[in-house]
Amino acid sequence: MHCVQYKSTGKYYALKILKKKEILHLNQVDHINQEKEVLASICHPHVVNFCGSFQDNKKLYIIMEFVSGGEFFTHLRKAGRFKDDDARFYAAEIFSALDYMHSNDIVYRDLKPENILLDDRGHAKITDFGFAKQVEFRTWTLCGTPEYLAPEIILSKGHSKPADYWAFGILVFEMLAGYPPFYDDEPLRIYQKILQGNIKWPYHFSADAKDFISQLLVADPSKRLGSSKRGAATIKEHPWFKTVDWQDIVSCALKAPLQPKTGGHEGDTSNFERYPDEPDEDWPECTDAENARFANFG
Repeated sequence: MHCVQYKSTGKYYALKILKKKEILHLNQVDHINQEKEVLASICHPHVVNFCGSFQDNKKLYIIMEFVSGGEFFTHLRKAGRFKDDDARFYAAEIFSALDYMHSNDIVYRDLKPENILLDDRGHAKITDFGFAKQVEFRTWTLCGTPEYLAPEIILSKGHSKPADYWAFGILVFEMLAGYPPFYDDEPLRIYQKILQGNIKWPYHFSADAKDFISQLLVADPSKRLGSSKRGAATIKEHPWFKTVDWQDIVSCALKAPLQPKTGGHEGDTSNFERYPDEPDEDWPECTDAENARFANFG
């Protein structure tokens, strides 16, 4: 990911650059087209929004808004764990974005601290839509991060919006505890722990937080909080969220608990790790036939 500036306006953007040859080799053309289509179809205050796309003979480019506050993961690790009020604030912002996506039949499928950014005012924005998919009923693709996978994904039973509710429960637990409820060095053992469902609850969790997470981490997706006919409303109305004004959350009207240091200018990148660029000559060009496979990309 690069921070770039549009010369005619001076505005900064995030630029995602992808190798065409690598996408072809991995048979990911449909996957990248899907990611771009999902991005182009949504716009929300708590999502890193799509601004455009283009390509040349070597690369695909996706332009998104630049979010300067850094990775939520980094801020969480620095804090160790969040106080109940702070976790609730960020949970509400993140859920408002999930609810919006679900209202457009988009299942996100990769919720975790690493895929959330903070803007310069400390508000949360979901990023990385590589696994997001428009799903009318259910899908069977195994994807996501081991610690955050819902049981129905692990068991290949087909999954939909409730899989995001499970991951949301894992995220709330991790914000409050500083670690996810199911973890191990080996993915297979993580899956076993998820399927067993035994959670060790930290002593400092409030009763409402524990009840909220417990209702999200129900193995049967049809009985999971948010899965009834009333849908996301049952999550928003849970007692843990009783102090939340959802209009204020969507409009970013409240002061965020975290205030990133951004250096005082829009294009500041000091909150992100720096990585060396790969020389352009190392990126092979595509043939006309190969380029034709990206005709729908834009």
